Amino acid sequence: METIAAAPIEPPTFDAALIARYDVNGPRYTSYPTAPQFRADFDETALRRAIRDSNEEPIPRPLSLYVHVPFCMSPCFYCGCNRVITRDVGKADRYLERLVREIELIAPLFDRDRPVRQLHFGGGTPNFLDLPRMRELMESLARHFSFARDDEREYGIEIDPRFADAAYVRGLAELGFNRISVGIQDFDPAVQAAVNRIQSVAQTAEVLHAAREAGFASASVDLIYGLPRQTLDGFDRTLTEVIALAPDRVAVYGYAHLPAMFKAQQQIEAAELPDPATRLALFGRALERLTAAGYVYIGMDHFARADDELARAQRAGQLQRNFQGYSTHGDCDIVGLGVSAIGRIGDSYSQNARDLTGYYAALDAGRLPVARGLHLDEDDLIRRAAIGELMCHGELDMAAFGTRHRLVFATYFAQALERLRALADDGLVTLDDRMIRVTSRGRLLLRIIAMCFDAYLDDDASPTRYSRAI
Repeated sequence: METIAAAPIEPPTFDAALIARYDVNGPRYTSYPTAPQFRADFDETALRRAIRDSNEEPIPRPLSLYVHVPFCMSPCFYCGCNRVITRDVGKADRYLERLVREIELIAPLFDRDRPVRQLHFGGGTPNFLDLPRMRELMESLARHFSFARDDEREYGIEIDPRFADAAYVRGLAELGFNRISVGIQDFDPAVQAAVNRIQSVAQTAEVLHAAREAGFASASVDLIYGLPRQTLDGFDRTLTEVIALAPDRVAVYGYAHLPAMFKAQQQIEAAELPDPATRLALFGRALERLTAAGYVYIGMDHFARADDELARAQRAGQLQRNFQGYSTHGDCDIVGLGVSAIGRIGDSYSQNARDLTGYYAALDAGRLPVARGLHLDEDDLIRRAAIGELMCHGELDMAAFGTRHRLVFATYFAQALERLRALADDGLVTLDDRMIRVTSRGRLLLRIIAMCFDAYLDDDASPTRYSRAI
């Protein structure tokens, strides 16, 4: 893992007028190139080759497993995730059978001495699986992969507290999970009714308190701004409740209303969405309240306590990004398991079939269920590195970067620098002969800054496939 000697990062400045000017659609850069660039000609053969090459590196990277559980008991209307709505737990058994088959096919391709440092269950609703089913799945993973020792691993799971209690959380701890992420979105009853997610503070508190008592190393919560019927006063009350719950991390995401892409969002009345000025003010209120409560703005919607691992990694210049967002384990190869799961092996990305029919068919035929992916070329790798430095560390030493990548920065990135100069005029970045630095005014617009280095955006005919910058 490369360490960048980072200068102290300034707290962000919330300038509503400036943000409104730059609040356009753009990628979140959990990967570069982003998922719309994945190609159908990246197949099982390409994935197997990428795994083989990763094993043969002088120092093979540790592994991170992402396990996708697509099932949800009821639909949340804002959701854009890949999920299947059902109350039939028997569907979980059919899914687990194929998921175990995928594990059995892909795990032997990796050298057994590569430890699994990170594990993340996402969804859907991972706690759709009861404890016996979760135990079966974890035992299969442990049989086929080499789990890292307890003090080296970060094993997390996303939880919907409407369908989990303290006993369930204690059971997860016994299975080896040590990080938990709890969806809240908003505690305002009017908002909850509009998005079909009725969830009490008490339900949420029970899960978070149980996680602490069970010894979880970290508990985080997710909020969403821009939802229907949200008001500043209502969101302020939610923030008060969240701060009282004292999570280690808080993610505050902007709702992306894309009903043409996500059928569930058609249940949301567009007229009930907050106007652009209110939407910005909602995020501004979150920034104000969380900062006053002692949270540090990491970047891209993420806040963490000053003593949290993410904040410490950012101060040390060791923060990285992957498909789960900001991470201290960005140096791992990611193995995506389950329907629609995305992996990152070496210089490649791959994604499994995005529907159960295709996922099941591949595995029933004895094939890995990869449906598309991408092998990164040299330009992709160079641009990924530049975007990563700016999004994680807020600065980029052009001379040092040029030396590392054997290029003349000003020549290679001439177009990017021209775009950055326009941002510099608005105070988002500063530029001199050596350094690009994100200013406090630019920290909330990291996606806009990163887009200057994106070679694919000029050819993207569908920019609305991305969410808005704020």
